[in-house]
Amino acid sequence: MSTQAEPPGLSESDPALPDVAPQLRALRRRRGLTLEAAARRAGLSPAHLSRLETGRRQPSLPMLLGLARIYGTTVSELLGESAPERDPVLRADRAEPTEADGWIYRRAGARGRAMQALRVEVPYATPADLVRVHPGEEWLHVLGGRVRLTLGEAVHVLDPGDSAHFDSLTPHRIAAATAGGAELLFVHTLMQSPAAELCLGGGTGRAR
Repeated sequence: MSTQAEPPGLSESDPALPDVAPQLRALRRRRGLTLEAAARRAGLSPAHLSRLETGRRQPSLPMLLGLARIYGTTVSELLGESAPERDPVLRADRAEPTEADGWIYRRAGARGRAMQALRVEVPYATPADLVRVHPGEEWLHVLGGRVRLTLGEAVHVLDPGDSAHFDSLTPHRIAAATAGGAELLFVHTLMQSPAAELCLGGGTGRAR
């Protein structure tokens, strides 16, 4: 009698590892996902995901990362680690600017959240004006200047006060449409990826 092969990334239960089973089950239910729907998104069979949720198997780190993305959380939460206290208020004098490829960023929200909020100064015609495709959602609101937003084949010119909200899997490009540059508020939802720390700029950020 043949048995179904275990997918890569699973291991037998290890008492040295934290028990993630209750967290996996609770987070799936909080997201309103059935076992079948969550398993399909994770590339598992329902039986395999059930083994994870009942503690009969322990996920590897790559699998934890994948499940964290599906459930909109972090690996730390999956492992039951307590999040550090966060100050809900970010004062203007503490928002240090960071530059990447000519774009200037200031944090407008707390670190380590499922969303990252930034205040961004976009100069005219920079190497960072690249087409990007990645998981997540993005929202932007133009504060000053004009922004040229390319979504797939469509091009939109946004004036001060205009906003846009789109799926980041749509090929997109954000650029200043005025020689004086533009300023915008920007929120994205890709906190599980290291590339999300400064997802607009293409290079390494540096403090100013």
